Amino acid sequence: MIHNSLFIHTMIRVKRLAKSFTYAFKGLHKVYREEQNIRILFAVALGAVILAAYLRISRIEWCVLIFSLTLPILMETINSAVERVADVLKPRIDRYVKEVKDIMAAAVLLASLATLIIGTVIFLPYLLGGS
Repeated sequence: MIHNSLFIHTMIRVKRLAKSFTYAFKGLHKVYREEQNIRILFAVALGAVILAAYLRISRIEWCVLIFSLTLPILMETINSAVERVADVLKPRIDRYVKEVKDIMAAAVLLASLATLIIGTVIFLPYLLGGS
């Protein structure tokens, strides 16, 4: 009896987990479809992954690269969510909404610059032939 109850309870959690993933992918699809910057970030990430595979970078470099490529995409996703919340709470012309949006854009920029630096540190020695 306890085993069946545990099984049913676990199944309910699996369904809830599946719904959570569905919502997450819907959100990612929406941001990808509506935000040009995230499409650019995905294209850059794909290019970097292809280059990394071609150059056969080390495992630790893969870990650092994947993390650094994910960071700007994550920040852009958060930026999109914050922009939507700000637009609901205050009209677009509100000075504070503009400041919040500018600050979030700065966060995306900083994450992108960090990724550019990390990519340069990883790829440059391979490209110069001194890996």
